[in-house]
Amino acid sequence: MSDYKEIKGIKVQDLGADPPAPFIGEVWYNNSSGDLKYYGGPILGSWATGGNLSTARASLAGCGTQTAGLAFGGVPPPSRNVTEEYNGSAWTAGGNLGTGRSNLSGCGTQTAGLGFGGYFPGSGNQTATEEYDGSTWTAGGLLGTPRSQLAAAGTQTAGLAFGGDPLTAATEEYNGTSWTAGGSMGTARYSLGGAGTQSAALGFGGEEPALSAATEEYNGTSWTAGGNLGTARRALAGAGTQPAGLAFGGTPPATDATEEYTGGVPAGTRIIGTD
Repeated sequence: MSDYKEIKGIKVQDLGADPPAPFIGEVWYNNSSGDLKYYGGPILGSWATGGNLSTARASLAGCGTQTAGLAFGGVPPPSRNVTEEYNGSAWTAGGNLGTGRSNLSGCGTQTAGLGFGGYFPGSGNQTATEEYDGSTWTAGGLLGTPRSQLAAAGTQTAGLAFGGDPLTAATEEYNGTSWTAGGSMGTARYSLGGAGTQSAALGFGGEEPALSAATEEYNGTSWTAGGNLGTARRALAGAGTQPAGLAFGGTPPATDATEEYTGGVPAGTRIIGTD
C-alpha cells in the first residue's frame, strides 16, 4: 500500500503546533493534540428541493426561517396581498398585506416580519414599510430610497436591504426606526432573493441584467461568492439563515419551486484523523 511520501514525494510534517500560515493542501501531524490535519480551501453550499408554495407566483417577498418562513405579495393578481406561512414542509394561508404590491422585499420572523419597498401600478417604486405580528400587517418606517425588486435580510429591528431597480448594488440597514446606508454587494443586480441576518446575509438569483443563479454571502462587512442556485431565475424570494436558507417562487415562467441552501465552509484547518 502506498504511503504519503510515495504519493507526494515528501513526508508528513511532525509538528508541536499548527503552522501559522498553512497553504491550501498542506498536511501535517500535530503531536500535541494527536491530530493529523490538512488546510483545505472553501467548500461551497448546495440546494435541495423543498415543499411547493400553495400559489405559484413571482415578484414576492419572504422572511423567517427554513422551518417557519413567511411569503407575501407578488403577481399575478390576486397575489399582491396574499401571505403564506411555511412549517418546514408545507405552506398555509396567513394574514394579508395591508397594501397589495409586487416586487417588494422583507425580513424578520414569521411573527415579527418587515415588508418594504416594491412597486404598485400607477405609483411606481415605493418606500412604504409594513410590520407583521403573526396575524396582521401595520405601517412601519419608510425605506430611505424608493426602489423595487430588492432583497433583504435581518430582523424587524436590524434589517438589511440590498440590490434593486433601478440596477444597484446599494445596501441599506434598518435599526427599527430608520434606514441608513450600508456596504454594497459585489455585483449590482435586481429581482434577487435574500435571507439571513444583518451581519450574515445571503443574496441569490436575479438579473445582472442577465438571468443569474449566483449566490453571495455577506459577513457584515463584505460580500463573497457562494454556491449557485440549481436553476437560474429572477423575481424569487428567500427565508432562513446563511447556512440554512430557503429560496422559493420566481420566473420565467412563474413557478412554485423551492430550494434549500446549506452554507459552505470557509478555508481553514481540518482534522483528517485523531490518535
